[in-house]
Amino acid sequence: MTDFDKAHFLSEINLNGFCVRERVIPAPLLLRLKRDLEAAIEKEAAYHAGTDYQDYGMVLLCPLYGDSFLELLALDAFIKPVEAVMGEHCIVYSYTSSSMPPEGSNYSARIHNDCAIHMPSDYLTRFGALITLDDFTEQNGATWVLPGSHHLEEAPSEQAFYEQAVRLKVPAGSVWYAHPKVWHSGSLNRTQLWRHAVTIGFCRAYMKQRLDIPRVLQAQPVELTHCQPRVLQKLGFHAQVPASYNEYYAPPEHRSFRQLAD
Repeated sequence: MTDFDKAHFLSEINLNGFCVRERVIPAPLLLRLKRDLEAAIEKEAAYHAGTDYQDYGMVLLCPLYGDSFLELLALDAFIKPVEAVMGEHCIVYSYTSSSMPPEGSNYSARIHNDCAIHMPSDYLTRFGALITLDDFTEQNGATWVLPGSHHLEEAPSEQAFYEQAVRLKVPAGSVWYAHPKVWHSGSLNRTQLWRHAVTIGFCRAYMKQRLDIPRVLQAQPVELTHCQPRVLQKLGFHAQVPASYNEYYAPPEHRSFRQLAD
């Protein structure tokens, strides 16, 4: 992995709508992420009483299932590019998986983008990152992405998309950082093995998360006392709307919403 060049990264996001940084995740953490994700997929299948449901292979909230998912948010090499776009006060909107089952596909295998609303190009309210836990290849369903398509006013036709799109054929431990309006599609995994990835969406601190992540993690409960302050901030623990007068009038360091919003 090369040193992070913020100017080059922002230029790539503006021009192509995405930027890939290879081998961002250290090998020991990568192995733990994959192990924890595989266990999480089994636990969520048990919750659904089987594998016959639309989102099989998509873990809805990865941090419920292991410290590795928390440690990823503490990794400078992963977070710096996100904060280059969204500012240091951004929080996690969603933290799911995108794993292609053997000889199959998943919910992502359609031409889509991740944000249908208009947003100014110089102030994104959403931003995404896909972390590859396996090598992405043509055989196991590497993602298709259409460069520059975040500038399109309408969805590309299927023919235009596949004539111009490129495949994200990258090694495990890489990160695909993406503008929420860039058009992309998953593909078919033609191998006998799972192809694993984790996807994290980020939003501004004043926005609602897909799930109320702090409340979900506290209800399990998930052990968080060892987490770095930045991990808790990214999970939204510093951006909770006060639920009482006592929370609103608490000292600044104890307030449920105590961070700035970029």
